[in-house]
Amino acid sequence: DQRWAGALAQAAARQQLWLQLYGGAVATSREVLSGQSPSMCSLRRTVEKLAPTDVNVLILGESGVGKERVARALHEASGRKRLVALTCAAIPKDLLEAELFGVEKGAFTGALKSRPGLVEQAAGGTLLLDEIGEMDLALQPKLLRFLESRGARRVGSEQEYRSNARLIAATNRDLQAESHHNRFRLDLYFRLAEISLSVPPLRERSEDIPGLVQTFLRLANERFGKNVECVDPALIQQMQAYSWPGNV
Repeated sequence: DQRWAGALAQAAARQQLWLQLYGGAVATSREVLSGQSPSMCSLRRTVEKLAPTDVNVLILGESGVGKERVARALHEASGRKRLVALTCAAIPKDLLEAELFGVEKGAFTGALKSRPGLVEQAAGGTLLLDEIGEMDLALQPKLLRFLESRGARRVGSEQEYRSNARLIAATNRDLQAESHHNRFRLDLYFRLAEISLSVPPLRERSEDIPGLVQTFLRLANERFGKNVECVDPALIQQMQAYSWPGNV
């Protein structure tokens, strides 16, 4: 009926106004890395120690555990000026080289102007390569050479440039096992994994779930204009008993 339709329209308008005014906070790296489980406490301590260094870091873990959050926490604590991120699986393999290392005008059909790659853009900062296990085998030697020499060339160029970008890579694959099947270079793996960090799955740290619930409850309150203060303890227990195949 008309009354219900009017009430719903008003409620929707108020909700839209709230979102326009206040938006909705995004969980910070510190919040998502929160938790009192021994594994998360150890991970935070390691992040704090590694952040000021220049070592390459390989972050391992299942999908959804928060590998990118760990990478961002490393960057935020490093003092470096910018973070440039790329998901390797999101770029077609024939375009990934140009995306990473840049391209000169006319190097191939569609290259209408010269442009720097992410390696150049990340100079003085951090380059995050997510899903590194998806990188085409033919491109891996060029990444390896960059890690060894800090030099690279744009596609179609003979001039080399240098970049001091700190590299952080992340994957849910076992890259050593992939190398045995000739799907990933073992020498590149060793270069990427100067230090390896493993992010534990949520099912192995159920004691962190109450804190995560409070974090996401606060974010939901801010996003939707609500004031829900707590969650039924029985529901928390159900969450702790769940296997969380999608993790956080």
